[in-house]
Amino acid sequence: MSDDLIYMSATEALRRFADRSLSPLELLDAQIARAEAVKDPVNALTDCYFDEARSAARAAADRWARGAPLGALDGLTVAAKDESYIAGKRTSFGSLITRDFVPEETSVNNERIMAQGGIIHARTATPEFSCAGVTWSRLWGVTRNPWNPEMTPGGSSGGSGAALAAGMTTLATGSDIGGSIRIPASCCGLVGYKPPYGRNPDDPPFNLDFFCHTGPMARSVADTILLQNVMCGPSPRDIATLYPKLELPTAYPDLKGWRIALSMDLGSYVVTEEVRANTRAAARIFRDLGAEVEEIDIGWGPEVQQACWDYLSHLFGGSMAQLLSEHACDMTPYCRDFAAKAQQSQVTDYLSALETANAAYRKLGPLLEQFNALICPTTGIPAVAADYDMTGLEIDGTPVRPELGWALTTPFNMLSRCPVLQLPSGVAANGVPTGLQIVGPSYRDAVVFQAAMAFETARGSWYQSPETRPAL
Repeated sequence: MSDDLIYMSATEALRRFADRSLSPLELLDAQIARAEAVKDPVNALTDCYFDEARSAARAAADRWARGAPLGALDGLTVAAKDESYIAGKRTSFGSLITRDFVPEETSVNNERIMAQGGIIHARTATPEFSCAGVTWSRLWGVTRNPWNPEMTPGGSSGGSGAALAAGMTTLATGSDIGGSIRIPASCCGLVGYKPPYGRNPDDPPFNLDFFCHTGPMARSVADTILLQNVMCGPSPRDIATLYPKLELPTAYPDLKGWRIALSMDLGSYVVTEEVRANTRAAARIFRDLGAEVEEIDIGWGPEVQQACWDYLSHLFGGSMAQLLSEHACDMTPYCRDFAAKAQQSQVTDYLSALETANAAYRKLGPLLEQFNALICPTTGIPAVAADYDMTGLEIDGTPVRPELGWALTTPFNMLSRCPVLQLPSGVAANGVPTGLQIVGPSYRDAVVFQAAMAFETARGSWYQSPETRPAL
């Protein structure tokens, strides 16, 4: 098995499918072998469909041989987070409660992926009901970071992040209600995109929750664009989706003349010097590209973090609180605790969170009129332990909110119309990558991709050589 093969970009694989120097089956078999080789300790996948995937890969190879690919993803593997639906196949949500749930319909995103020839060969692990920034559950056990198995790959799309980082798949899907795409993308050295609310379809009822987004995860910016262009667009099954479909370009102008705002802590987060140093190094790259980077005071305080948690407790936590009376004994401890706390939430807490969201945007909105984009760290520390239980977290001796206090992501779920792209910013001493968020003005998706493409081109794409891959 060649590491160059399992870490091949989607765009390169498609080029080689077309010239017949690589077959979809050859790529799939290498990724399956990798998945089986590192199942322990990584534990990124839940249900796998390898035999079906091989049949699909053979069919894709036949189409490429005829010069008639099915669509933009024909023959590429896409690992799907184990919270979206595929008709007739189990969706467990990482929970003992729903471990036997088999949906009758397929989520729109998965339909679109398969219609374009994408091969969903496996489902990826999540924390129970995707309610944590780490990925472990009573049902599936602990998912670990390929860069350092003692640490988490993040959550809740941690299985997707670990599968990409370990070379088990070419592309992966995620969802993000508090940072669940961007946290694992940061911890695993990946690109992850939280699109503006409504850009991509979602399943009910959380398609109507503006904190909630589905999106792509990949090892490069170009691959992220490829999958995003398949996932996005209006759907008659989701009233929140936007018309018309936005097709992102794959080439962009340079950044000369740009003004970029930099916030190291979004006003209230604790960020280690190691993460700050990698963020400053990223800022220097933007300056070298011709952009002016100015460190700013965003004007937010701890009320922003509190409002995010109040909102999530009321709606997201409330959805799990319904299960307590009958299923408390089956729940993973962090999920049970989240649900119990949600029972204390009041409507006034929810309304206060909305008021704070508006006040926060009254500071960010004008800022994004003065600057092309905002950059900030994705997490305050590279990662927490793989089995972290959401209690007693400190950063540099300062207590932080144990649930998501180490991730600077949730404010941009609250300000959900802003596109946010996560890029790797460096590597920490413990071997775990660190990340950078690029935040754009409301519904200006191309802005963050323009910045990201320039940055990645200047810095070099990760995973393209052994030095930029996990040693696992």
